[in-house]
Amino acid sequence: MDHVTGSYAHHLPQKDVPSIKRAIVYKLIFTLGVDPDIAKPDEWLNAAMFAVRDLITEDLLHGHRAKISAASRMVYYLSMEYLPGRAFINSLINQDVYDAYRQAFRELGLDFDRIVDQEEDPGLGNGGLGRLAACFLDSMATLKIPAIAYGIRYQYGMFAQKIVDGQQVESPDLWLDHDMSWQFPRPSRSYSICFGGTVHEEKGRRVWNHGETVNAIGYDDVIPGYGDATANFLRLWTAHAGGRFDLGDFNRGEYFAAMESQTQQENVSRVLYPDDSTTAGKELRLRQEYFLISASVQDIVCRHKRQFGRLDTLAEKVAIHLNDTHPVLAIPELMYILIDKEAFPFDAAWTVCGKIFSYTNHTLMGEALETWPVDMLGRILPRHLEIILQINEHFLKQVARDYPGDVDLIRRVSLIDEEQGRRVRMAWLAVIGAHKVNGVAKIHSELMKTSVFVDFARIFPDRFTNVTNGVTPRRWIGVANRPLTAFLDDVLETSDWKVHLGKLHELNPRVGDPEVQEAFVRVKRANKERLAGYIRKVLAIEIDPDALFDVQVKRIHEYKRQMLNILHIIDRYNRIVHDPNADWQPRVFIFAGKAASAYHAAKMTIRLIHDVAKVINDDPRVRDLIKVVFLPDYSVSLAQIIIPAADLSEQISLAGTEASGTGNMKFALNGALTIGTLDGANVEILERVGDENIFIFGHTVDEVEAIRRSGYDPLSYVDRDPQLRQVVRQITTGAFSPEELGRYASMTSMHGDYYQILADFRSYVHCQNDVDEYYHNKTAWVRSALINIANMGYFSSDRSVAQYARDIWRVTALGDEKSAPCGL
Repeated sequence: MDHVTGSYAHHLPQKDVPSIKRAIVYKLIFTLGVDPDIAKPDEWLNAAMFAVRDLITEDLLHGHRAKISAASRMVYYLSMEYLPGRAFINSLINQDVYDAYRQAFRELGLDFDRIVDQEEDPGLGNGGLGRLAACFLDSMATLKIPAIAYGIRYQYGMFAQKIVDGQQVESPDLWLDHDMSWQFPRPSRSYSICFGGTVHEEKGRRVWNHGETVNAIGYDDVIPGYGDATANFLRLWTAHAGGRFDLGDFNRGEYFAAMESQTQQENVSRVLYPDDSTTAGKELRLRQEYFLISASVQDIVCRHKRQFGRLDTLAEKVAIHLNDTHPVLAIPELMYILIDKEAFPFDAAWTVCGKIFSYTNHTLMGEALETWPVDMLGRILPRHLEIILQINEHFLKQVARDYPGDVDLIRRVSLIDEEQGRRVRMAWLAVIGAHKVNGVAKIHSELMKTSVFVDFARIFPDRFTNVTNGVTPRRWIGVANRPLTAFLDDVLETSDWKVHLGKLHELNPRVGDPEVQEAFVRVKRANKERLAGYIRKVLAIEIDPDALFDVQVKRIHEYKRQMLNILHIIDRYNRIVHDPNADWQPRVFIFAGKAASAYHAAKMTIRLIHDVAKVINDDPRVRDLIKVVFLPDYSVSLAQIIIPAADLSEQISLAGTEASGTGNMKFALNGALTIGTLDGANVEILERVGDENIFIFGHTVDEVEAIRRSGYDPLSYVDRDPQLRQVVRQITTGAFSPEELGRYASMTSMHGDYYQILADFRSYVHCQNDVDEYYHNKTAWVRSALINIANMGYFSSDRSVAQYARDIWRVTALGDEKSAPCGL
């Protein structure tokens, strides 16, 4: 079939099995130069990825032409991290060629599952922030939203996690070692990123004399939409030091010296989130953030000038979204370009920026809101510090004019925190520089206005809004849970739910149907057996698929409260030993997640999980009533195995600390019941599934604050609860670490227990007992699981992105926007 791109005719790749077989073999021979008779599994995978990428490239180019033709407002999405997961299977699902490719592999005599397992997860992110961004990219492409996303092409990602003697050991994530047949190198998309130097006055203008320069070179990662959709791209920047190699040193035999400057410059794109516990680490983190936003903003301005020839329409055609505080330097960077490069007056440039930027806040915790020392910022980005100070002066004059005499208000809203050693508050800069600021769940957005941003909500009452997070059903059912996909296609008699997730509501009238329930039980059983097989293969631990799978998989952090889960496991163990003949519900407790390399408390939590697992799993008195499993090196691909198998989803953060969460949505969408606090999106899940189909425990946000105000004493909870006292004593006296009795001695009061683990312990245990009782009634449990699935339509990332597009970015879909799916 001929197709015309511009004035050039070409043959479109076909989607039938014979054409796919020919395409794969052709790519293997003529693109990779490999003989099919000796090709290795990763080579077959690369050939197949080239073949499916050809299918998507037409959509990518078509979308690019449509964006230029429409000359419409574009979204530019800036994020320090993305967790897209493996591209191959997702692309097969979105192009509706999954079954055809399986058949093509079969006819070629290839093991489809073994080959697709060769693909590495891209090391572009760590936790929920990056996975949310990836879901949004999928939805933007599916909804035909004209968008480009920007990130860093980290050479080593965050790290690969290994467990050695129960302890986390970090090693480089070598995700790029296997050829990536997915990305398009864009060497012509290169920009100079400058650091250091001095600023001086010249003919009435400020001039930045750069101290050092590194080049940012683009790689485009194709993001396919689902079905008859467009494709967007994620442009990833890698650092290249260019002429920094010193040939003179090299010829003198000083080989390391010849490479030193180049290595230092290129470190900026080596690792996601370098350890910032040192000054050098903090500086590298700051350079990394500026590297991302400078390359991206330069590219945005360059694209606009290339298309429109001028910048006076920039605010009309460009929407830049800041995903958390990491990319907030984009605001002074755009000001720098407009003022210093394009001769805009300050007021005009500030007006343009105010119409372009929007900002998503992802945390209310003060320690997680980025600040930078003024002296560090001035040393690395001297001109940008000047611009930030000028923005601050302009803003504070406005505040003084509108709120005369309120000196304390001026101190609180100033971009410079004078009380913490003169630091620039990046979240403050985001709020005053953006036209919209959104939280990511109803409760989070309300708390945002009444706590951390209370002063700004008073100054800018119309600036704050909410967009509850969502997840893409294409990835989190279509890819992750093929048995559930087939089940939903059959019961709903359509596959449209993948783009109209609200259609899951049609499952509600049938949740009590015995045939539907039996079919779902088979789905869950198949997924539990798959996970059990994976655990057997990786850890040599046998688990029973008939047990209740109790799962907490997420970043290891004190506010996520994995420790609360551990305390309950130990308490349950004690009760089983005390009364072994009671009617205990067998459980498998499954953990996974990484701790930041410098986060000692989180790493000790991982070690405690392993110590507890060793004692309990080896105790014959337990009789497999409890198994504790920690799966190393958590990733999107691993999540796709774990989440569909879960019976119980642990979402147990302290109320008021989790902005939203998306894991809670993925689990419920796959038929797990949630045990959790009234935190983040748990509140909205409760509203939709009903309180009889979710397990809620713990103190509310107001109660948490009241406990703090009254002077929280964690030991008082230990003193009046004998079972809790026993658990704490066992941990702190070495019952789970007999080879090192004092290993956890410092945990006597849980480090002051800022996240009120001990205060919520008793409520949590009672709730877990309710879980046991409810799980015994298999019919009721299955009905609740189906109700969770049926009422998760609201939590589609399509709905979230449609809301962003309408209310924040003010963009419309390419083509007939009325027909674009929105997941409602």
